[in-house]
Amino acid sequence: MVRLTRIYTRGGDTGETSLGDGKRVAKHALRVSAYGTVDEANATIGLARLHTTGDDDAMLDRIQNDLFDLGADLCTPEDEAPKHPPLRISEAQVDRLEREIDAMNEKLSPLDSFVLPGGSAAATHLHLARTVTRRAERLIAELATLEPINPAAIKYANRLSDHLFVMSRHLNADGARDVLWVPGKNR
Repeated sequence: MVRLTRIYTRGGDTGETSLGDGKRVAKHALRVSAYGTVDEANATIGLARLHTTGDDDAMLDRIQNDLFDLGADLCTPEDEAPKHPPLRISEAQVDRLEREIDAMNEKLSPLDSFVLPGGSAAATHLHLARTVTRRAERLIAELATLEPINPAAIKYANRLSDHLFVMSRHLNADGARDVLWVPGKNR
């Protein structure tokens, strides 16, 4: 477990930060950008949770905890013989997202247009979280072209953006309050 007794360390005052394995890297390194964007996605989900209750809020709670796991995964480079086993996103976490997507999607009617961010406050915040998650996914995918990473990390980010989209429709009265794109509407 993590124990924080001091918030500032002055260790980043020169533009570097420590990874999970202790290695120092630039704060603008791709790996740091990837897990920093995961943290940003987590914060946007926190905004959505201001407007959720019950099972919906419980799903988002699990996701927020998963996103800390994903951040821990990404901040610790792959190592064949690590001193301590790092926390990694698992296929079981990806599978859980898929089950939740399927359960919510059963109640939704098929779409005939793209959905614009809007409707309820919760859905709107989840659309924001979805776009931030997509950015994180792009950064994780780019990182994977340069360094080995846990393949489940990319899967989780990909599935999460799908989950947030389906959940936004679910929270828009199962799609009844979706705001649909009308191509060429303002010509």
